[in-house]
Amino acid sequence: MAATLDALLAADGLIVITPLRWNSIPGMLKGFIDKVMKEGEGLTHTVSARGVRGELGNLRRAYVLTTSTSPKAWIRFRNGNAIRRILMNQTLRQLGVRRSTWIHHGLVRGGAGGRRARERHERYLARIRGMNFRF
Repeated sequence: MAATLDALLAADGLIVITPLRWNSIPGMLKGFIDKVMKEGEGLTHTVSARGVRGELGNLRRAYVLTTSTSPKAWIRFRNGNAIRRILMNQTLRQLGVRRSTWIHHGLVRGGAGGRRARERHERYLARIRGMNFRF
């Protein structure tokens, strides 16, 4: 995990790619965050009586790419938008990431769905391939 932390400390930005499980990030990603994001000087964050200070200010932007069977509107408006409210506006911000962008590909049905679903999936992948991730 030290090599991962060193890479984060040296990076300009972060790209998180994850499926959503029950409208939240999976336990494996939560475990990764717990293992890599360590409190202390020169690590990812420090905690004081005034709050949490992120030490990853070098990460000027994070992109969070998610997929799920639910459409983005459902996650944003019906389920409290945990991705933006907790992962992006709390966790990443507390670590020092100033800006973040969420890109979601919903209505993913695995191998089912037919031709239209495959075409929609290919358009999404083409969009991601063509993105200029700016940090």
